[in-house]
Amino acid sequence: MKPDIKDREYMYRLIIGQLFYDGHQQIAVTLANTLGCSAPAPPPSDKLYRLVTIAKQFVEDPDYKAEEKSLPMQFETVSTGLDLEYDADVQPVSPEPSQYETIYLTVHKAPCRAAAFNSDGSLVATGSADCSIKIMDVERILAREKEHREMNENGPDAHHPVIRTLYDHVDDVNTVLFHPRDAILISGSNDKTVKLFDFSKTAVKRAMKTLSEVYPVRALSCHPGGEFLLVATDHPTVRLYNIETAQAYASANPDDQHRESVTDVHYSENARLYVTASKDGDVKIWDGVSNRCVETFKRAHDGSAICSAKFTKNGKYLLTSGMDSIVKLWELSTNRCLIVYTGAGATGAQDYATSASFNHNEDYVLFPDEKSGSMCSWDARNSDRKRLLALGHTSACRTFVHSPSMPAFMTGSDDHRARFWYRKPATTDN
Repeated sequence: MKPDIKDREYMYRLIIGQLFYDGHQQIAVTLANTLGCSAPAPPPSDKLYRLVTIAKQFVEDPDYKAEEKSLPMQFETVSTGLDLEYDADVQPVSPEPSQYETIYLTVHKAPCRAAAFNSDGSLVATGSADCSIKIMDVERILAREKEHREMNENGPDAHHPVIRTLYDHVDDVNTVLFHPRDAILISGSNDKTVKLFDFSKTAVKRAMKTLSEVYPVRALSCHPGGEFLLVATDHPTVRLYNIETAQAYASANPDDQHRESVTDVHYSENARLYVTASKDGDVKIWDGVSNRCVETFKRAHDGSAICSAKFTKNGKYLLTSGMDSIVKLWELSTNRCLIVYTGAGATGAQDYATSASFNHNEDYVLFPDEKSGSMCSWDARNSDRKRLLALGHTSACRTFVHSPSMPAFMTGSDDHRARFWYRKPATTDN
């Protein structure tokens, strides 16, 4: 009987997951409570539909079995990223974010407002209201922790994690970005400029190129090929720059643009699309080739200003956060919200914009909670709330970015500090 019971339970979870996926939330919740599958509730999943489609082919087409080998393995249990069509029931394999610890601390002379990892996670940069930018070597940070050195950066050290300090802005640094192919760091500031630094030179302090804007720069995203740069400012129009020629482009259709300033911009990994978020409460999807808006999620967070918008690695989904302290996952093929991650900011809307992000393998969604000073996290597939992680900042967390390659992230705060968090590997005493 046991295998039969387990199979039936699995079937019921597939049915409930399919109902969630198809937008029948109330029916799914009622069925889950009736069958006792509500703790935890099955995540939205399209797996049942796909299984039925394949089974139908077997019934209707006797030769289908001969073609079976040519089908992709659609139901593997190991996932390299979030894909609710196939792996909704996969259990997280990466460490829970509440297990991370601060292993390095760097201090600016003013609030830390920007942070970014490079594409392989080997470098991390922070930007501050003191107009400076620091570039740190992640390997050196981890080496210091292994050698049990002090967490802060005081004292002379030949293996100091900070490998470059850049000064060329004359106002707050709001955003930093590593070029995907070259040793170039790109920054945007309240001084209305975008600056490109060649940090391959050890003595570099000043930018090798400056792009002048008309408004303070809020967000940057570089084309995966490295030739183009998207710039978001305190203006409704997003500009696309050719990095080599410094020529700017914008959509010729005024209806494509936002109605208020743009807060975030992000390319998909294949560069076919990019997304913009705005204070007008809308999220827009753009064609990466024609530079035209192809879809708009109006009032994506019920009218609240949008803080961040990021694609998943496979480009199928979009993760957004708003000033309402809510994080949402959108499916691009159906243009609808699939999952809502709630529980952060329980005491009300937040005062400062903060980004939501996945961890390195998209098992978890992370979001700094302004009111409690903690990092909230959820299972990305079923929105199951995980334990809070106290961030230890004495002021609001103003920037947060997760490493693309390891269980590590960086937070920056109005307390002038940037903290590097890492999940230490389990050790056994000999």
